[in-house]
Amino acid sequence: MKFLNTKKNKMILKKLNKEYRKFISSSLNLASQKSKFGIVYTLYSDRFNSIEVGFAENDKILKNKLLQGDLILLDKKKGKKQDLNLLIKTLNELDINFTSKLNFRYSNNLIRHLSTLGWPVGRSLYKRRRIKKELSFA
Repeated sequence: MKFLNTKKNKMILKKLNKEYRKFISSSLNLASQKSKFGIVYTLYSDRFNSIEVGFAENDKILKNKLLQGDLILLDKKKGKKQDLNLLIKTLNELDINFTSKLNFRYSNNLIRHLSTLGWPVGRSLYKRRRIKKELSFA
């Protein structure tokens, strides 16, 4: 009787092992799709008083976007599309909602959050506070 149980156990184990390998290989295919580096940017529209954040795969796409509308490039840096998705989720958690095409209504609060999160905002609209310390000698 023990002999039959071990054969059944081995067969079940082999079957589970095959299923496990199928599962692992299918999940690895999804994980192996690495997101490419591109450009994460911040644009400002003086006309609508809005901030637009985005991702472009290369400089040509970003230049075309700038030529299409009345947009001012505040800053850009190298990044991934995942960075943009993470930023949007974080801003939603902070109750800062966007309109269509990732446009946000301009506010000092928004710029401060973007800067804190490491998003490129430039220095033209947002100036960090500098705390000066004075030493007094008695």
